[in-house]
Order: sequence, then C-alpha cells, then structure tokens
Amino acid sequence: MVKFVKWMIGIVAAMLLFIVVATYIGDLKVAYNEELTNTATTKGEDVTIVIPEGSSSKEIAKILKANGLIRFEKAFLERLQDSEYAGRLQAGTYTLNTGMNTLDMMAMMSVAVDSDSVLQKLVVPEGFTVDQIAERCEEQDICSAKEFKNACQSVTKADFSYLGDVPEGANVRYKVEGYLFPATYDITKDTTAESLVAWMLDTFKANYTEEMQNKATEMGLTSYDVVNRAAMIERECKYEQERPRIAGVINNRLDEDMKLQIDSTVLYPLTSGLYNKSEVTYDDLEIESPYNTYKYSGMPVGPICNPGLSCINAVLNPESHEYLYYHVINEETGEHEFYKTYEEHMDSQGGNDTESSDSDEGESSDDSDDE
Repeated sequence: MVKFVKWMIGIVAAMLLFIVVATYIGDLKVAYNEELTNTATTKGEDVTIVIPEGSSSKEIAKILKANGLIRFEKAFLERLQDSEYAGRLQAGTYTLNTGMNTLDMMAMMSVAVDSDSVLQKLVVPEGFTVDQIAERCEEQDICSAKEFKNACQSVTKADFSYLGDVPEGANVRYKVEGYLFPATYDITKDTTAESLVAWMLDTFKANYTEEMQNKATEMGLTSYDVVNRAAMIERECKYEQERPRIAGVINNRLDEDMKLQIDSTVLYPLTSGLYNKSEVTYDDLEIESPYNTYKYSGMPVGPICNPGLSCINAVLNPESHEYLYYHVINEETGEHEFYKTYEEHMDSQGGNDTESSDSDEGESSDDSDDE
C-alpha cells in the first residue's frame, strides 16, 4: 500500500511538472508571437542605446535584448527579414522605449525614406543577374546599364566583407554576382547606381543571418560556395519543394566526381548574363568558359545569378538521397523526376538521350528570368 501511495504521488508530481513546463512553453510561444506581430505601442521606459558602425542585424538584436527592449532576438530578426527595413538598420545613438513594438524600433534605426519622395520601385526577381538588373535599371531610367555595371565592378572587400570569400584571381564576370539580394527597392531622386548596389548588398547581409553563416561553416562552405550553389538551383528549379532535392543531387554528383552538366552554366556565359536564349545546342556545350559545367568538373567559377532565400536555404538544408539525375516532367509547374542511375534516367525518356547532359532537361534553366 505504501509503495502504491508513493507511486501515485510520483505520478501526480510528474503530471504537475509536465503541466508547469507545458504552460511555460505555451506562454513563451504566445510572447514570441506577440513580439513578432505586435503593432501596438504602450507606455514604457526610455532606453538609450548605441549601435556601433558595422553592426550586423544579429548584433543589433543582441544589443536590444541586453537593454530590455526585446525578449526574443530570433523574433526580431524574423520580423526584420520580412519588413521594409531589411538592410536599412544604421549605426548611431537611439532613444527607444520598452513599450515600442519592434517595427517602430526598426523604423527609428533605419534609413529614413519619405514615401512622398519615392519616384518608383525597382523589382529584382530571384534569379536575375547583374546584367539583367542593369538592363532593368536603364529601362526604368534609374541609371544607365553601364553605370550599374561599373558600380558593381567598383565594390571592394572594404565595402562588402563577403567579397573576402571570393577566391583570389577568380575569373568571374562580377565579384558581386550572387550577392545582389532579390527584393523590391524604392527609387528616389537621390538614388545612384552606387547607392543602389550598396543597398542590395546590405540587404543580403541583413538576410544572411548568423545562424545561416554558422550552418554553412559547419558544412565547410563559405558564403561564396553557398550563393554559387544556390544560383544554379535558382536557375534550374522553379518548383520550390524540389530545391532541397536538387541541392542533394549537386552534392551527390560532386561527391562522385561527376560533371554537374547544368545547362544554365552554359547559358550564363553564352548570353553574357542575359539568359535571352532558352535552349542549349550541342555546339553551345563546347563554349570555352570557367562557368561551363559540361566542359569542366566541379563547381562553376562563380554564381550564375543572384539567388533568393529559398534556394540559399536549400543549399544549407539539402535532402539526403542517392539521386544523380533529373529531368522536367511538367513544363508548367517545373516539376522534375529524379533517378539514381543513368539507366533509369534513359529508360524514363524511352532510351532517347535528347541531350549530352547526364543530369537535367535544359529548357527549365530560364524559368526564373521573367518573374
């Protein structure tokens, strides 16, 4: 009887502990979501903070938390990433209030843009290249294509530290290719090619979080490795659910010392970054270029476009599988079929090898340039 009573007491204690823990976790989730979505302002205390020059978004979040202005760094960063203030937080001294919502804090710490001064918006889709952005800037009379390209060429490691990850002597078209973050940018009368390029690079820094950087480091990848792989995925796959799987295919082919044979790595140098040609011919595959993954093993010398977050995350979270081949089975959705062996790949096409590539059906490679 005594043992039974002790057993019951233990069960009750365990249940109470479970309830307490579950309640605590539930309260944390509510508080997290509140901080993530709250737009109200309440009465609080003023707090003066100093944001040092060169502070990352992650470092700013740490400063806010240390001063009691936010509870959850991750909620702040998540909201910042999805807001109009991504890439705009500035160094300086600010007096904030503990009753402010995080959007209001971001507004105070960001570059002020008067909505009345916005002349137009520049939409940079995922998968656009430096050359395509330059053309769009000229079309919208923001700056000439040449001015935009020159601004890209003039960026140094002192301006953008991630350029330190670009291999020394890499024979690339533009060192910033891969880092110009796809987004919508407000254009004012003061916008220059240089300020626009700087803004795009700052937006990359704001979105490429410390968590992502750490994940890349664990995988033995630099930021340049990540955007290089993500750029191929962006040009190859418009079906978002398959991007981690294609990341896995790239990993598998590299591990097997197989040529990647990705059509868009031919189209990029062939079209001078404009992707205004949709199909690759057998003669095209012979183009002499360090980007050409039909001619050369391993990764292309550099990114073939500027990828979005979905493809960057696919690189950092690839599917683990044994697939080495794929081809498009639905042109409308961009959906692919995947295969482990070349025989399976060939059988799926009725034994008719329609291209010299082992890996992919090339006509999907221009899916993202008209978004």
